[in-house]
Amino acid sequence: MDFDIVLNMARLDDETPMQQVWDKTNYMVRLADEAGFTTAWTAEHHTIELTIAPNPFQLLSHWAAITKNIRLGTGIVTAPYWHPIRLAGEAGLCDLISGGRLEFGIGRGSFQYEFDRMQPGIDQREGVGYMKEMLAALKELWKGDYAHDGQYWQFPTATACPKPQQLPHPPLWCAARDPGSFDWAISNGCNIMATPLQAPHSEVEVLVNRFNDTVARYPELPRPKLMMLRRVCVYDNPDDWMVPVEGVTNFGRYFETLMKNIGGVENGFADPADYQAIANKNDYDPKSLHENMLFGTPEEVVVKLKKYEALGIDTFLYGEAYGVSDEFNKRSLELFASEVMPHFQ
Repeated sequence: MDFDIVLNMARLDDETPMQQVWDKTNYMVRLADEAGFTTAWTAEHHTIELTIAPNPFQLLSHWAAITKNIRLGTGIVTAPYWHPIRLAGEAGLCDLISGGRLEFGIGRGSFQYEFDRMQPGIDQREGVGYMKEMLAALKELWKGDYAHDGQYWQFPTATACPKPQQLPHPPLWCAARDPGSFDWAISNGCNIMATPLQAPHSEVEVLVNRFNDTVARYPELPRPKLMMLRRVCVYDNPDDWMVPVEGVTNFGRYFETLMKNIGGVENGFADPADYQAIANKNDYDPKSLHENMLFGTPEEVVVKLKKYEALGIDTFLYGEAYGVSDEFNKRSLELFASEVMPHFQ
């Protein structure tokens, strides 16, 4: 089982300087590179401080300059916010800058709040159509001259400039949860990025079974990879178990505001949600979080990860325990690299 990491700049309030956020993120990606993580991923989001990532290629290009081996992934680019020609060229340039290290992840978009500002009047669920049309156009633009007359975009003959260093294009990934998304992604040559969010471990098993069932329907295609995201926090003292639980719970109040579109946003900062207003509030039960997230001492985390390995998951995606201090997150990654990963080599 490989290990990847997702790193996003994030703030819950304006008391945290952006320079501090920037420095911490760079520290984490350097450490991940030295520790042997396979890929570092970063998201795309706009107008929100909860995930500060207006252009993932810009951040990945910087990471390419400060790392040596780790691959660099968009997790994910939001198809409805781009034009195919621009996205094809941006991805090609990032692959060139990084020496052929780009992993290209694409998705439909997460928050209606963003759609209302980036694509006014469009329901975020329509993002699926944009994603499907976008990926088909990108593949052609990366090949050579191509004219497009689709539902969402139309343009005369054009090509990607520059084209990716990796041929015919960087590895493709799709963020997926529902059966339809799995089927479309796998039939179109994409690897799967999945997350059970805060749900119990049984949801991991559901996603793995969904992946395996879908792969079985396409025996003629090369087997794609399955990557599973979970929040991670490794600590020295077992008595510290409430630190990441409280941090993720607090962070979740802002995340749920955006995910459920149930609150406002002021100057980029989302209002914290009232857990009584969300249907999945039981997912934030302290004991449930401690059990189902990858929180624990190195020994405890190894035991939890063995369950993921036993399910045949190709890549475990390390997600930071947002809401805890920078020092706690740094120490967590250090412990994961030195005392957890060696058990899986």
